[in-house]
Amino acid sequence: MHGSLDLLLQAERKILADLGPDPSPALVVLLGDYVDRGRDSRGVLEHLLQPPPAPLRRIALCGNHEQLFHDFLENPQQNMHWLDFGGRQTLLSYGVDIDYFLQKGRLRLQPFRDALLGAIPQTHRQLLSSLPIYARIGPYIFVHAGLRPGLPLEAQTDEDMLWIREPFLSQGAGLDLVVIHGHTPVTEPETGPQRIGIDTGAFTTGRLTVLRLSDAGLHLIG
Repeated sequence: MHGSLDLLLQAERKILADLGPDPSPALVVLLGDYVDRGRDSRGVLEHLLQPPPAPLRRIALCGNHEQLFHDFLENPQQNMHWLDFGGRQTLLSYGVDIDYFLQKGRLRLQPFRDALLGAIPQTHRQLLSSLPIYARIGPYIFVHAGLRPGLPLEAQTDEDMLWIREPFLSQGAGLDLVVIHGHTPVTEPETGPQRIGIDTGAFTTGRLTVLRLSDAGLHLIG
């Protein structure tokens, strides 16, 4: 959703409407990329810290952009490349303009660290460091980017699960599981070998896809 809090709230409303007037508890699994590019990364993370509307439960997985944000907060000088992935917009959502701390292209580190410490709540830092990489539920595994083909689940690396495209997109994971993933934008949700990709580029298109998995099968909510 990349900082688009309005799309996240809209998706929650669609899910509740889809459940009907007397809903049973339902689990929502978010596939990552909550921050960067959009205007309200701060608002998205703050929302994820709150309980979801009843009767929903929520698992928020880590995406590559959350990992980049986390790494930047740990060591800004070594992770300046994050700024080119939408990090500037994330910092602005916290009221921090990094250009103010750049002097002839060099970062004034201590004033910048002080600004981050004052602007970014500790609860947000803790959230970033605690997001799980994947969730296995029944015949499905939910993960941000995908899995490395030919490797058992316990041998998969965080880097692949957050960043992989090929050969996963062409080959699938080769496991007895269906992988539900995002990361690679598609015009419409797509199926591949033992996988379903649902990243429809919400920040660009305004479409945050919601896929319902139930005993009755699969269907798109939005």
